Amino acid sequence: MKQGEEATEFVKEPHKEKQGYIFQKNTKTKIGFKVVLAFLILLIIGVAVSLYFFVTPA
Repeated sequence: MKQGEEATEFVKEPHKEKQGYIFQKNTKTKIGFKVVLAFLILLIIGVAVSLYFFVTPA
């Protein structure tokens, strides 16, 4: 069985009527991206702070 080629794009522009995309340019996607990014930043800060406290001698 041979599968057809797909032209998947990363971001869907609002004016394009296409099905093969990963993200849309709308407010839900932008808010979701900001929430995930903030969570990752907090995790990185938490790991750095805990590393500092666990590694430094008392």
